[in-house]
Amino acid sequence: MGDNETTDNVVVVGLGRFGGAVAESLVNLGHEVLGIDVDARLVQEWSDRLTHVVEADATDTDALRQLGVQDFSRAVVGIGTNLETSVLTVLTLAEVGVREIWAKATSVKHGQILSRVGARHVIFPEAEMGERVAHLITGRMLDYIEFDDGFAIAKVRAPREATGRTLADIGLRSKWGVTVVGIKLPGEDFTYARPETVVPSGGILIVAGNTYKVEQFAATTT
Repeated sequence: MGDNETTDNVVVVGLGRFGGAVAESLVNLGHEVLGIDVDARLVQEWSDRLTHVVEADATDTDALRQLGVQDFSRAVVGIGTNLETSVLTVLTLAEVGVREIWAKATSVKHGQILSRVGARHVIFPEAEMGERVAHLITGRMLDYIEFDDGFAIAKVRAPREATGRTLADIGLRSKWGVTVVGIKLPGEDFTYARPETVVPSGGILIVAGNTYKVEQFAATTT
């Protein structure tokens, strides 16, 4: 095992729209990223933006070993259009010893195969974004995140009748079954919610709870 095992370095295979966005975000968060792609054009495009970028076939075990990929504990596979290459890449990364593999899937079946060959985390970016946008379009939420266990967090405008009242007085937990995590005014800092916190005019609430109850509460806001 190399020194990279104890660092936050990440391998990103496939520098298309998804993989490239993940790689760039990781760099912005202070991580070192080794980007790998078979497309020379993409390698050139990312050469000045990532820590290291290499043109290589990530389904080739020997090539990955020469790059030292076995010393990385985490990898992201952003390949989505070519199912065979996606699956073989995950399999190869697992074979060289990468423990935490995050892989993009374009279908449920694709995701099942990725899990079986070594991906610990399967991502469905199109489906997840589609569901999130649907909630934003049909509801009154400003932002929305749903978790696997029926739990959601949403950003909503405070109900008009809540203005000037404390959270304890409003009683959203007893009335709607949701918890106010925090309150924010545009241009001002986030404030963690306390029972005595007063809801300001134009305030935005960050609420959490059962997905259905969060959606029901959001539908009542104005």
